[in-house]
Amino acid sequence: MPVQDSGQRQAAEATTGDRNSHQHLRYRTLYLMDTPYGSAPLPVWERPEPQPRAAPVPLSRAKIAATAIRIADAHGLEGLSVRKIAKELAVGPMRLYDYVINRSELLDLMVDAVYAQIAEAGQHSEWRATILAIVHRTRDAALDHEWFVDLLGGRPHIGPHALAVGESTAAALSQAPGVRGTDDLQRALGALNAFIVGALRREITERRTARLTGTDVSAWQAALGPYLTRMLETGRYPTVARLVIDGAHLNAEETFHHNLITILDGITSHPHT
Repeated sequence: MPVQDSGQRQAAEATTGDRNSHQHLRYRTLYLMDTPYGSAPLPVWERPEPQPRAAPVPLSRAKIAATAIRIADAHGLEGLSVRKIAKELAVGPMRLYDYVINRSELLDLMVDAVYAQIAEAGQHSEWRATILAIVHRTRDAALDHEWFVDLLGGRPHIGPHALAVGESTAAALSQAPGVRGTDDLQRALGALNAFIVGALRREITERRTARLTGTDVSAWQAALGPYLTRMLETGRYPTVARLVIDGAHLNAEETFHHNLITILDGITSHPHT
């Protein structure tokens, strides 16, 4: 239970309801804290769960997040709404606001549930093995939950499981030979995270495009092959021509692993200037 003092207090206020709902808002208890920018709710992970109710359906934040994840897996974030979650759980939409005060908190819970899966990669005896396990686990999670990549690259994720993954990653990278201090560690984490976000977004975007258009990479290449051949025969793009003619269609997982190794090698041997 949060300590109530001048910097943190409990207050009864109305929460924002479902924008599509015309029901009368009920008043409920929020836990607030004072910040330099005014009062703000305590993060969802620090607020106690509402008192359990036997009827009509027992709820928890974990249950709500799991249901939201199933919906987002099937329909994407654009298909996710409080009404759909409530219908799936067989409760009224307003009841969900006892557990999350807005959509942002719901997304926070969903993201942290995915990080719980990533955290299962665990620690290994050697720093590189730990990083490889975490990053490949992150890719697996993103392929299982495509919406997850849409929430990467913005503000840092700070749920307890996200922090655990961040701690494991930073602790492992701090042991890399090329990382000699906090500045090096920040740069190494930045390079690694940029690779993860970019690689996963590209892979997921290609998968989505193939589904939406009904055209995979091979079919797309076949359709545009005659045009591309004419352009390459002009001789203006010799390096592109070499890539198209001599390059193989690389396996996505193998390419991801190879590029990850390249990043880690660069972190290890990066010269200091």
